[in-house]
Amino acid sequence: MVRDIRAGELRLLMLALIVAVAAVTGVGFLSDRVGRALERDAGQMLGGDIVLEADGAIDQAFVDHARNLGLRTSRVWQFPSMVGNGDTLQLSSIKAVEGDYPLRGRLRVADSATGEERPAEGAPAPGTVWVDPQLLGMTALAVGDMLHVGDTQLRIAQVIRYEPDRGMQFVNVAPRVLLRAEDLPATGLIGLGSRVGYALLLAGDEAAVASYRGWLQDNLQRGQKIADLESGRPEVRRTLDRAQLFLSLVALLAVMVCAVAVALAARRYTLRHRDGVAVMRCLGATQGQLLRMLGLEFAFIALAASAVGCVAGYGVHALLVAGLGSLIDTTLPAASWRPGVQGMLVGSWLLFAFALPPVAELCRVPPARVLRREGAMAASCAAIGYTVGAAGFAGLVWWFAGDLKLGAIVAGGFFGAFALFAGVAWVALSAVRALRARIHGRPALRFALAGMARRRAASAAQICALGLGLMALLLLAMTRTDLIDGWRQTMPADAPNRFLINIQPDQREAVQARLQAAGIHDVKLWPMIRGRLVSINARAVAISDYEAPRARRMVDREFNLSYDSQVPAYNEILAGREFDPKAMEVSIEDGLAKTLGIQLGDTLGFDVAGAIVNVEVTSLREVDWDTMQVNFFALTTPAALADAPQSWLTSFHLPPEQAGLMQALVRDYPNLTVFDVGAILAQLQTVLDQVVAAVQWLFAFTLAAGVLVLAAALSSTRDERTHEAALMRALGATRGQLARAQRLELLALGALAGLLAASGATGVSWALARFVFDFPLSLHAWPWLAGMAAGALAAWGGGSLALRGVLRTPPLITLRGA
Repeated sequence: MVRDIRAGELRLLMLALIVAVAAVTGVGFLSDRVGRALERDAGQMLGGDIVLEADGAIDQAFVDHARNLGLRTSRVWQFPSMVGNGDTLQLSSIKAVEGDYPLRGRLRVADSATGEERPAEGAPAPGTVWVDPQLLGMTALAVGDMLHVGDTQLRIAQVIRYEPDRGMQFVNVAPRVLLRAEDLPATGLIGLGSRVGYALLLAGDEAAVASYRGWLQDNLQRGQKIADLESGRPEVRRTLDRAQLFLSLVALLAVMVCAVAVALAARRYTLRHRDGVAVMRCLGATQGQLLRMLGLEFAFIALAASAVGCVAGYGVHALLVAGLGSLIDTTLPAASWRPGVQGMLVGSWLLFAFALPPVAELCRVPPARVLRREGAMAASCAAIGYTVGAAGFAGLVWWFAGDLKLGAIVAGGFFGAFALFAGVAWVALSAVRALRARIHGRPALRFALAGMARRRAASAAQICALGLGLMALLLLAMTRTDLIDGWRQTMPADAPNRFLINIQPDQREAVQARLQAAGIHDVKLWPMIRGRLVSINARAVAISDYEAPRARRMVDREFNLSYDSQVPAYNEILAGREFDPKAMEVSIEDGLAKTLGIQLGDTLGFDVAGAIVNVEVTSLREVDWDTMQVNFFALTTPAALADAPQSWLTSFHLPPEQAGLMQALVRDYPNLTVFDVGAILAQLQTVLDQVVAAVQWLFAFTLAAGVLVLAAALSSTRDERTHEAALMRALGATRGQLARAQRLELLALGALAGLLAASGATGVSWALARFVFDFPLSLHAWPWLAGMAAGALAAWGGGSLALRGVLRTPPLITLRGA
């Protein structure tokens, strides 16, 4: 190893490995910190880092244990009750909170129903309440008036515009009345048998929260559960999942570029050590001795280069964090140890996985190579080595992805692309050999074609390597543009931001007409019927039939049912058929069907207002919950539920300048409830913007790493090209002719690699958009044009840099060294 370091033999291999690990850890540190920041900031949508919900009073022991760990706590009581001004009473949702509520996020309030909103400082002061704007319209009260809440009166101090931990639940939704916990006893509203929901919000440093979560899971009592984004804010969960998948995709592509660099550097190392190993074989070295010697040398290289790469990656990530500071308005948590460990393991495995086949070849170098340089190398061990390397590489991809489907698509796409690239390159280079014989009078072009044809195996390997590297970079470019644009399209600017519920049947036409008169067109009102699932195939359903917590919760609650003559266009039927409106049929959301074990053809029995309605499952639907459209778990035909007791609801986009429309509607129809999801959409958009910024900066870093990898890849043919140039110079070729030939060869190889890379990147992008990120992808011509141009320019520019000095080496020195 010392001799190789002094001679510079390990310089390229170590540089490639350092760049590889730096790329992995740089991406890893930043994606880890950004990802954990997104999860932490998502706690603002729960009001705390962790929330304990209960249907009974929470023991003081839970609070004491949290405080012993240094966590902040805040208790919440929530229940329905009538409030008013004496003459007019209105059902409301009472929420009593302690003074430091919320622990994460901030309430936003206004001085009037139409006033400008601003962040609130803490919770309401004792003796005051904050209310939803629709409550003012229902009760003809204004800010400053007294509100009767149970046995006491509290002054209305502010209007609530946004409540961070208020989820979208359509069951018993009523205007909010927020008051201090100190005022709760005076109301007299909580007594024996009262229906009260209790919650304990907790927040603190990450380690303490994790410790408390573990303790809580072991000490949960009956009726208690830990709320998270899946259960507390399901409309946000999918956006955060997509965010993590985007960041994982960036890290995956960095790994791909790294693998190409290490493989080519290892190939160069092998080619330059064949003669030395042949001499050692002549002096009595066995294959076992050579294998142990090279294995130990590579172990030292892996540890040293990986350590340097981790340090470099951390430094690069720190620079990226500084640049991201102006784009992501949040404080990132401290870096964890995981990216560093991943970097060390990735560096070690990449080196051994992609150095194992060349090492196997070196150990089998025949001693006769000392006399005959054309001695053939064994290929069986190389095939086994590459198989082991590919399997290990697939495992690394899966680990980085954190998602089996994402890892399978990316790894399968790149392995498939490698096979396709190799086949196309071999056919193209075979055609080049035939083409060269038909060209006369253009020596530079003939030299270029001759070099490509003569080094067909090396040229094919170079096309594959360059193609895979460009494919990763193009895939990142498409992630930065097409995939992100596709993601943005799932949450357009005119997405519904208001839900209008509790519309009575006799108000349906009048409300719809009012909305259309205000310029809100294409408004569809949906019936909503309450029903409980009581049987599947005539067998009674019980909570004890299920073990999964979600399944038990779904069975124990009533469903919001609806009916229509057809499945809505924004739902996709995964299995089954469209409705027969005259038959007793139901379409079930696919996730619910899997949770409860419901299959096509099953007969479900729903208890609707005391009557049993039996319907046949004729389709399973995929529901995109984050479109903010009206959706239901169970959608039946009109024949099943048209005569059931029902109310109506709708969703629509309300422009800011028409905010007064809702107040007028509530004033004229006091029973209506307006649910404003504009703040939720704004938070989802903020998360999306943060991820887009992170992906863009990570793209720039991975692009820079790819340029270095390209230079390393082209350097792997430097010795061959030097020897070839010396022969051509000895036979009379001028330096200018050889320079033009080299330029044409690099441009041709780069253009072909770019064309293949664009095809592969487009295929993988389509698969990711279709099967992982779940949104449509528009195909464009720019990846092919950009791929060919980038491939040609990168090969020419990088090749000129990596191969500088090749044509200036005196032919006599080169030929003597051979």
